[in-house]
Amino acid sequence: MAKIMVENLSKIFGNNPDKAFALLEEGYTKDEVMEKTGQAVGVYNASFTVDKGEIFVIMGLSGSGKSTVIRCLNRLIDPTRGKIVIGDQEVSAMDADELREFRRHKQSMVFQRFALFPHRTVVENAAFGLEIQGSSKEEREKKAQDALELVGLKGWGSRYPDQLSGGMQQRVGLARCLAVDPEILFMDEAFSALDPLIRREMQDELLALQEKVGKTIVFITHDLDEALKLGDRVAIMKDGVIVQLDTPENILTRPANDYVAKFVEDVDLSKVLTAEGVMQSPRVVAYPKDGPRVALRKMKEAGISGIFVINRQGQLMGYVNAVDAKNAAEKEEPDISNIIEKDIPTVIPDTTINELFETAANASTPYAVIDEDKILKGIIVRGSLLAGLVKEASKDE
Repeated sequence: MAKIMVENLSKIFGNNPDKAFALLEEGYTKDEVMEKTGQAVGVYNASFTVDKGEIFVIMGLSGSGKSTVIRCLNRLIDPTRGKIVIGDQEVSAMDADELREFRRHKQSMVFQRFALFPHRTVVENAAFGLEIQGSSKEEREKKAQDALELVGLKGWGSRYPDQLSGGMQQRVGLARCLAVDPEILFMDEAFSALDPLIRREMQDELLALQEKVGKTIVFITHDLDEALKLGDRVAIMKDGVIVQLDTPENILTRPANDYVAKFVEDVDLSKVLTAEGVMQSPRVVAYPKDGPRVALRKMKEAGISGIFVINRQGQLMGYVNAVDAKNAAEKEEPDISNIIEKDIPTVIPDTTINELFETAANASTPYAVIDEDKILKGIIVRGSLLAGLVKEASKDE
Protein backbone atom coordinates (compact mmCIF):
# COMPACT_ATOMS: atom_id res chain seq x y z
CA MET A 1 0.00 0.00 0.00
CA ALA A 2 1.44 3.37 -1.04
CA LYS A 3 2.31 5.66 1.85
CA ILE A 4 3.70 8.40 -0.40
CA MET A 5 2.45 9.26 -3.88
CA VAL A 6 4.24 11.79 -6.05
CA GLU A 7 2.83 12.86 -9.42
CA ASN A 8 4.70 14.99 -11.97
CA LEU A 9 6.78 16.82 -9.37
CA SER A 10 8.82 19.71 -10.75
CA LYS A 11 10.87 22.47 -9.15
CA ILE A 12 12.30 25.35 -11.16
CA PHE A 13 14.46 27.88 -9.35
CA GLY A 14 13.93 31.28 -10.93
CA ASN A 15 11.34 33.98 -11.58
CA ASN A 16 10.04 32.67 -14.91
CA PRO A 17 9.52 28.89 -14.66
CA ASP A 18 7.12 28.80 -17.63
CA LYS A 19 10.00 29.62 -19.99
CA ALA A 20 11.96 26.70 -18.53
CA PHE A 21 9.03 24.29 -18.84
CA ALA A 22 8.50 25.25 -22.48
CA LEU A 23 12.09 24.34 -23.32
CA LEU A 24 12.07 21.17 -21.22
CA GLU A 25 8.98 19.96 -23.06
CA GLU A 26 10.83 20.51 -26.34
CA GLY A 27 13.65 18.26 -25.11
CA TYR A 28 16.21 20.82 -24.00
CA THR A 29 18.63 19.73 -21.26
CA LYS A 30 19.02 21.26 -17.82
CA ASP A 31 22.22 23.06 -18.85
CA GLU A 32 20.64 24.38 -22.05
CA VAL A 33 17.64 25.69 -20.12
CA MET A 34 19.96 27.48 -17.71
CA GLU A 35 21.95 29.00 -20.57
CA LYS A 36 18.89 30.24 -22.47
CA THR A 37 16.62 31.34 -19.61
CA GLY A 38 18.66 31.70 -16.43
CA GLN A 39 16.21 29.27 -14.76
CA ALA A 40 17.70 26.37 -12.77
CA VAL A 41 15.99 22.99 -13.12
CA GLY A 42 15.92 21.29 -9.72
CA VAL A 43 13.49 18.47 -10.52
CA TYR A 44 11.45 17.80 -13.64
CA ASN A 45 8.34 15.66 -13.92
CA ALA A 46 9.21 13.10 -11.19
CA SER A 47 6.54 10.52 -10.38
CA PHE A 48 6.84 7.63 -7.92
CA THR A 49 5.22 5.93 -4.96
CA VAL A 50 6.72 4.74 -1.69
CA ASP A 51 5.10 1.77 0.04
CA LYS A 52 4.40 1.65 3.73
CA GLY A 53 7.43 0.21 5.57
CA GLU A 54 9.72 0.57 2.54
CA ILE A 55 13.22 2.03 2.43
CA PHE A 56 13.07 4.07 -0.76
CA VAL A 57 16.44 5.42 -1.85
CA ILE A 58 16.95 8.38 -4.18
CA MET A 59 20.51 8.61 -5.45
CA GLY A 60 22.52 10.66 -7.89
CA LEU A 61 25.55 12.88 -8.23
CA SER A 62 25.74 16.43 -6.90
CA GLY A 63 23.19 18.58 -8.71
CA SER A 64 21.05 15.66 -9.82
CA GLY A 65 18.01 16.90 -7.88
CA LYS A 66 17.82 14.21 -5.20
CA SER A 67 17.89 16.57 -2.19
CA THR A 68 15.44 18.90 -3.91
CA VAL A 69 12.97 16.02 -4.13
CA ILE A 70 13.10 15.22 -0.42
CA ARG A 71 12.78 18.90 0.51
CA CYS A 72 9.70 19.14 -1.69
CA LEU A 73 8.18 16.11 0.06
CA ASN A 74 8.10 17.90 3.41
CA ARG A 75 7.69 21.34 1.83
CA LEU A 76 10.98 22.79 3.03
CA ILE A 77 10.94 23.81 -0.64
CA ASP A 78 7.63 24.52 -2.38
CA PRO A 79 7.23 22.57 -5.64
CA THR A 80 6.65 24.55 -8.83
CA ARG A 81 4.29 21.90 -10.17
CA GLY A 82 3.03 18.49 -9.14
CA LYS A 83 1.10 16.68 -6.46
CA ILE A 84 2.40 15.11 -3.23
CA VAL A 85 0.13 12.90 -1.15
CA ILE A 86 1.33 11.33 2.10
CA GLY A 87 -1.14 8.98 3.72
CA ASP A 88 -4.51 10.62 3.10
CA GLN A 89 -3.14 14.18 3.12
CA GLU A 90 -2.17 16.25 0.10
CA VAL A 91 1.00 17.88 1.37
CA SER A 92 1.36 20.01 -1.75
CA ALA A 93 -1.95 21.75 -0.93
CA MET A 94 -1.42 22.34 2.81
CA ASP A 95 -1.57 25.82 4.29
CA ALA A 96 1.00 26.99 6.86
CA ASP A 97 -0.88 25.67 9.91
CA GLU A 98 -1.56 22.26 8.36
CA LEU A 99 2.06 21.99 7.26
CA ARG A 100 3.30 22.82 10.74
CA GLU A 101 1.17 20.04 12.24
CA PHE A 102 2.29 17.60 9.57
CA ARG A 103 5.96 18.28 10.29
CA ARG A 104 5.48 17.99 14.05
CA HIS A 105 3.56 14.73 14.10
CA LYS A 106 3.80 12.82 10.81
CA GLN A 107 7.43 13.10 9.71
CA SER A 108 10.97 13.59 10.96
CA MET A 109 14.17 14.40 9.11
CA VAL A 110 17.76 13.27 9.69
CA PHE A 111 20.31 15.59 8.11
CA GLN A 112 23.90 15.03 7.03
CA ARG A 113 25.15 17.23 9.85
CA PHE A 114 24.09 16.04 13.25
CA ALA A 115 22.62 19.42 14.35
CA LEU A 116 22.79 18.56 18.05
CA PHE A 117 22.62 21.25 20.72
CA PRO A 118 26.05 21.25 22.39
CA HIS A 119 24.71 22.63 25.69
CA ARG A 120 22.06 19.91 26.03
CA THR A 121 22.62 16.36 27.19
CA VAL A 122 22.08 13.40 24.87
CA VAL A 123 18.65 12.65 26.32
CA GLU A 124 17.65 16.33 26.10
CA ASN A 125 18.69 16.36 22.45
CA ALA A 126 16.73 13.17 21.80
CA ALA A 127 13.68 14.70 23.48
CA PHE A 128 13.76 17.98 21.53
CA GLY A 129 11.03 17.04 19.03
CA LEU A 130 8.74 16.02 21.88
CA GLU A 131 9.44 19.36 23.57
CA ILE A 132 8.31 21.16 20.42
CA GLN A 133 5.14 19.05 20.47
CA GLY A 134 4.44 20.19 24.03
CA SER A 135 4.86 16.85 25.79
CA SER A 136 5.42 16.79 29.55
CA LYS A 137 8.96 16.46 30.89
CA GLU A 138 8.31 12.94 32.21
CA GLU A 139 6.87 11.75 28.90
CA ARG A 140 9.70 13.37 26.96
CA GLU A 141 12.39 11.69 29.02
CA LYS A 142 10.78 8.25 28.88
CA LYS A 143 10.26 8.32 25.11
CA ALA A 144 13.73 9.77 24.55
CA GLN A 145 15.34 7.05 26.69
CA ASP A 146 13.37 4.38 24.80
CA ALA A 147 14.54 5.84 21.48
CA LEU A 148 18.17 5.96 22.66
CA GLU A 149 17.94 2.30 23.63
CA LEU A 150 16.59 1.49 20.14
CA VAL A 151 19.67 3.04 18.51
CA GLY A 152 22.12 1.40 20.91
CA LEU A 153 22.79 4.35 23.27
CA LYS A 154 21.25 3.07 26.47
CA GLY A 155 23.10 4.61 29.41
CA TRP A 156 24.50 7.56 27.44
CA GLY A 157 21.67 9.99 28.17
CA SER A 158 23.60 12.17 30.64
CA ARG A 159 26.56 12.76 28.31
CA TYR A 160 27.03 15.76 26.05
CA PRO A 161 27.50 15.65 22.24
CA ASP A 162 31.22 16.50 22.38
CA GLN A 163 31.76 13.35 24.45
CA LEU A 164 30.43 11.15 21.62
CA SER A 165 31.99 9.89 18.39
CA GLY A 166 30.55 10.95 15.04
CA GLY A 167 28.61 7.73 14.66
CA MET A 168 27.15 8.06 18.14
CA GLN A 169 26.13 11.65 17.46
CA GLN A 170 24.28 10.54 14.35
CA ARG A 171 22.55 7.88 16.44
CA VAL A 172 21.33 10.67 18.73
CA GLY A 173 19.96 12.48 15.68
CA LEU A 174 18.15 9.31 14.65
CA ALA A 175 16.83 8.80 18.19
CA ARG A 176 15.49 12.38 18.18
CA CYS A 177 13.47 11.49 15.10
CA LEU A 178 12.24 8.15 16.42
CA ALA A 179 11.19 9.61 19.78
CA VAL A 180 8.26 11.44 18.19
CA ASP A 181 7.17 8.17 16.51
CA PRO A 182 6.77 9.64 13.00
CA GLU A 183 5.07 7.83 10.15
CA ILE A 184 7.79 8.92 7.71
CA LEU A 185 11.56 9.28 8.11
CA PHE A 186 13.37 11.53 5.65
CA MET A 187 17.13 10.95 5.67
CA ASP A 188 19.17 13.40 3.60
CA GLU A 189 22.76 12.14 3.13
CA ALA A 190 22.47 11.02 6.75
CA PHE A 191 25.72 9.01 6.82
CA SER A 192 27.81 10.99 4.32
CA ALA A 193 29.78 12.89 6.96
CA LEU A 194 30.95 9.72 8.69
CA ASP A 195 34.19 7.80 8.23
CA PRO A 196 33.79 4.77 5.89
CA LEU A 197 33.90 2.16 8.67
CA ILE A 198 31.43 4.01 10.88
CA ARG A 199 29.26 4.63 7.84
CA ARG A 200 29.00 0.91 7.11
CA GLU A 201 28.18 0.27 10.76
CA MET A 202 25.39 2.87 10.63
CA GLN A 203 23.99 1.27 7.48
CA ASP A 204 23.84 -2.07 9.30
CA GLU A 205 22.29 -0.36 12.33
CA LEU A 206 19.59 1.22 10.16
CA LEU A 207 18.68 -2.11 8.55
CA ALA A 208 18.52 -3.80 11.95
CA LEU A 209 16.46 -0.92 13.33
CA GLN A 210 14.07 -1.09 10.40
CA GLU A 211 13.38 -4.74 11.24
CA LYS A 212 12.12 -3.54 14.63
CA VAL A 213 10.23 -0.35 13.79
CA GLY A 214 9.16 -0.80 10.16
CA LYS A 215 9.07 2.91 9.29
CA THR A 216 8.56 4.31 5.82
CA ILE A 217 11.96 5.80 4.95
CA VAL A 218 13.05 8.03 2.09
CA PHE A 219 16.86 7.98 2.03
CA ILE A 220 19.02 10.31 -0.07
CA THR A 221 22.58 9.37 -1.03
CA HIS A 222 25.22 9.94 -3.70
CA ASP A 223 26.82 6.56 -2.94
CA LEU A 224 25.69 3.67 -5.16
CA ASP A 225 26.89 0.94 -2.78
CA GLU A 226 24.90 2.54 0.03
CA ALA A 227 21.82 2.83 -2.18
CA LEU A 228 21.99 -0.81 -3.25
CA LYS A 229 22.56 -2.00 0.30
CA LEU A 230 19.75 -0.05 1.94
CA GLY A 231 17.08 0.35 -0.71
CA ASP A 232 14.10 -1.89 -1.27
CA ARG A 233 13.86 0.19 -4.43
CA VAL A 234 16.21 2.81 -5.82
CA ALA A 235 15.50 5.87 -7.98
CA ILE A 236 18.58 7.10 -9.88
CA MET A 237 18.49 10.78 -10.88
CA LYS A 238 20.39 12.77 -13.48
CA ASP A 239 19.89 16.48 -14.22
CA GLY A 240 16.64 16.63 -12.26
CA VAL A 241 15.08 13.57 -13.92
CA ILE A 242 14.57 10.03 -12.61
CA VAL A 243 16.33 7.86 -15.19
CA GLN A 244 15.61 4.49 -13.54
CA LEU A 245 13.45 3.35 -10.63
CA ASP A 246 13.84 -0.33 -9.83
CA THR A 247 15.04 -2.94 -7.37
CA PRO A 248 18.80 -2.99 -6.66
CA GLU A 249 19.17 -6.29 -8.51
CA ASN A 250 17.39 -5.05 -11.63
CA ILE A 251 19.45 -1.87 -11.66
CA LEU A 252 22.60 -3.98 -11.62
CA THR A 253 21.54 -6.56 -14.17
CA ARG A 254 19.20 -4.50 -16.37
CA PRO A 255 20.37 -0.86 -16.40
CA ALA A 256 17.91 1.38 -18.22
CA ASN A 257 20.49 3.32 -20.24
CA ASP A 258 24.19 3.94 -20.73
CA TYR A 259 24.29 6.41 -17.84
CA VAL A 260 23.07 3.81 -15.34
CA ALA A 261 25.26 1.11 -16.90
CA LYS A 262 28.31 3.33 -16.39
CA PHE A 263 27.26 3.95 -12.81
CA VAL A 264 27.06 0.26 -11.93
CA GLU A 265 29.93 -1.19 -13.97
CA ASP A 266 32.36 -1.30 -11.03
CA VAL A 267 29.92 -2.66 -8.44
CA ASP A 268 30.87 -5.98 -6.84
CA LEU A 269 27.87 -8.06 -7.93
CA SER A 270 28.54 -10.72 -5.30
CA LYS A 271 27.63 -8.21 -2.58
CA VAL A 272 24.30 -7.29 -4.16
CA LEU A 273 22.94 -10.22 -6.19
CA THR A 274 20.84 -12.49 -4.02
CA ALA A 275 19.94 -16.14 -3.68
CA GLU A 276 16.57 -15.42 -5.26
CA GLY A 277 18.32 -14.08 -8.36
CA VAL A 278 20.42 -17.20 -8.99
CA MET A 279 18.27 -20.01 -7.60
CA GLN A 280 16.72 -22.65 -9.84
CA SER A 281 13.40 -24.40 -9.47
CA PRO A 282 13.97 -27.97 -8.27
CA ARG A 283 13.41 -30.30 -11.23
CA VAL A 284 11.97 -32.97 -8.97
CA VAL A 285 11.26 -33.38 -5.26
CA ALA A 286 10.50 -36.35 -3.04
CA TYR A 287 8.03 -36.84 -0.21
CA PRO A 288 8.64 -38.68 3.10
CA LYS A 289 6.18 -41.44 2.08
CA ASP A 290 8.08 -42.17 -1.15
CA GLY A 291 9.85 -45.50 -1.27
CA PRO A 292 13.63 -45.48 -1.84
CA ARG A 293 13.19 -46.93 -5.36
CA VAL A 294 10.77 -44.12 -6.24
CA ALA A 295 13.32 -41.58 -5.02
CA LEU A 296 16.08 -43.27 -7.04
CA ARG A 297 13.93 -43.25 -10.18
CA LYS A 298 13.24 -39.51 -9.77
CA MET A 299 16.96 -38.86 -9.35
CA LYS A 300 17.84 -40.93 -12.41
CA GLU A 301 15.26 -39.20 -14.61
CA ALA A 302 16.50 -35.76 -13.52
CA GLY A 303 20.18 -36.70 -13.73
CA ILE A 304 20.95 -35.77 -10.13
CA SER A 305 22.64 -37.56 -7.24
CA GLY A 306 20.39 -36.33 -4.48
CA ILE A 307 16.89 -34.98 -3.98
CA PHE A 308 15.18 -32.51 -1.66
CA VAL A 309 12.28 -33.79 0.40
CA ILE A 310 9.21 -31.68 1.13
CA ASN A 311 5.86 -32.31 2.82
CA ARG A 312 2.48 -31.79 1.15
CA GLN A 313 2.50 -28.11 2.20
CA GLY A 314 5.77 -27.56 0.35
CA GLN A 315 7.87 -27.20 3.50
CA LEU A 316 11.43 -28.47 3.36
CA MET A 317 12.00 -31.71 5.28
CA GLY A 318 15.59 -32.43 4.22
CA TYR A 319 17.70 -34.13 1.56
CA VAL A 320 18.26 -37.72 0.45
CA ASN A 321 21.34 -38.77 -1.51
CA ALA A 322 21.45 -41.63 -3.99
CA VAL A 323 23.82 -43.82 -1.96
CA ASP A 324 21.54 -43.82 1.08
CA ALA A 325 18.49 -44.43 -1.11
CA LYS A 326 20.23 -47.41 -2.76
CA ASN A 327 21.14 -48.91 0.63
CA ALA A 328 17.56 -48.41 1.87
CA ALA A 329 16.20 -50.12 -1.23
CA GLU A 330 18.49 -53.13 -0.67
CA LYS A 331 17.19 -53.32 2.91
CA GLU A 332 13.60 -53.22 1.63
CA GLU A 333 12.84 -50.02 3.62
CA PRO A 334 9.18 -49.04 2.96
CA ASP A 335 9.90 -45.30 2.61
CA ILE A 336 12.69 -42.71 2.82
CA SER A 337 11.65 -41.12 6.12
CA ASN A 338 14.57 -42.71 8.02
CA ILE A 339 17.27 -41.58 5.60
CA ILE A 340 16.34 -37.90 5.26
CA GLU A 341 19.37 -35.73 6.01
CA LYS A 342 17.98 -32.77 7.98
CA ASP A 343 21.16 -30.86 8.72
CA ILE A 344 21.54 -29.21 5.31
CA PRO A 345 22.43 -25.64 4.29
CA THR A 346 19.44 -23.33 3.88
CA VAL A 347 19.27 -19.64 3.01
CA ILE A 348 16.54 -17.03 2.70
CA PRO A 349 15.86 -15.42 -0.71
CA ASP A 350 17.63 -12.11 0.03
CA THR A 351 20.92 -13.70 1.14
CA THR A 352 23.72 -12.20 -0.98
CA ILE A 353 25.94 -14.34 -3.18
CA ASN A 354 28.92 -13.03 -1.26
CA GLU A 355 27.53 -14.61 1.93
CA LEU A 356 27.00 -17.90 0.10
CA PHE A 357 30.58 -18.01 -1.14
CA GLU A 358 31.79 -17.99 2.46
CA THR A 359 30.21 -21.41 3.16
CA ALA A 360 29.91 -22.96 -0.32
CA ALA A 361 33.22 -24.83 -0.14
CA ASN A 362 32.06 -26.85 2.88
CA ALA A 363 28.52 -27.53 1.68
CA SER A 364 27.93 -31.22 0.89
CA THR A 365 24.52 -30.59 -0.72
CA PRO A 366 23.04 -27.81 -2.84
CA TYR A 367 21.60 -24.85 -0.95
CA ALA A 368 17.87 -24.89 -0.29
CA VAL A 369 16.24 -21.46 -0.57
CA ILE A 370 13.32 -21.26 1.86
CA ASP A 371 10.98 -18.54 3.04
CA GLU A 372 9.97 -17.72 6.62
CA ASP A 373 7.46 -20.59 6.59
CA LYS A 374 10.17 -23.05 5.44
CA ILE A 375 8.54 -23.38 2.02
CA LEU A 376 11.11 -24.55 -0.55
CA LYS A 377 11.41 -21.72 -3.11
CA GLY A 378 14.39 -22.97 -5.09
CA ILE A 379 17.83 -24.57 -5.00
CA ILE A 380 21.34 -23.30 -5.63
CA VAL A 381 24.21 -25.48 -6.77
CA ARG A 382 27.73 -24.11 -6.54
CA GLY A 383 27.95 -23.59 -10.28
CA SER A 384 24.95 -21.25 -10.13
CA LEU A 385 26.87 -18.85 -7.90
CA LEU A 386 29.48 -18.26 -10.59
CA ALA A 387 26.84 -18.27 -13.33
CA GLY A 388 24.98 -15.50 -11.56
CA LEU A 389 28.07 -13.30 -11.68
CA VAL A 390 29.03 -13.93 -15.30
CA LYS A 391 25.64 -14.11 -17.04
CA GLU A 392 25.61 -10.42 -17.93
CA ALA A 393 29.15 -10.59 -19.28
CA SER A 394 28.13 -13.58 -21.41
CA LYS A 395 25.23 -11.59 -22.87
CA ASP A 396 27.60 -8.77 -23.83
CA GLU A 397 29.96 -11.21 -25.55
